[in-house]
Amino acid sequence: MNTSEQEHLLLEGLAKEDKSAIEQIYREHYNMVKSLVINNSGTADDAADIFQEAMIVLFEKAKSPEFELHCLLKTFIYSICRRLWLKRLQQQNRFVTQSEGLEETIPVEEELETHEKKQNDFSIMENAMSKIGEPCKSLLEAYYIQKKQMQEIATHFGYTNADNAKTQKYKCLVRLKKLFFAQYKNVE
Repeated sequence: MNTSEQEHLLLEGLAKEDKSAIEQIYREHYNMVKSLVINNSGTADDAADIFQEAMIVLFEKAKSPEFELHCLLKTFIYSICRRLWLKRLQQQNRFVTQSEGLEETIPVEEELETHEKKQNDFSIMENAMSKIGEPCKSLLEAYYIQKKQMQEIATHFGYTNADNAKTQKYKCLVRLKKLFFAQYKNVE
């Protein structure tokens, strides 16, 4: 099942007030909203309030037969929360309302576009990682995700020393880049 199908099912579940769908939306998206609010002069309580308001908006949208989601659910929720939070900051006079201050803010559409582009790039990278094969996939994950040292990787993968493991990591990285950019060009 692809991402859009999963998100469509989540929205259907939300519209039917399915507890598991609601909980999954919270699990997958609350921390993003919490970071947004806390990094912009808010508290964890503020984040909970904003997320709850966004869930109400999303619930009302999901119940509407005309509603179609044209972006990732994550992007939609982020957009709603960002607007709600900026509105609340304005009401609390913690946000600059003069026109010169507004020139420095990025319109939501541009931010959404950037977010969607990054999300697309991550999907392409994930796809490239799935096609790279073993031991490259495991070696790159060990180094970049698990942050293991070269000597530890050499021992784990059976290389004679850290330099050989480093050479193999480089070859795997070159292969990954080729796969990524081949797919990237096809998407553009």
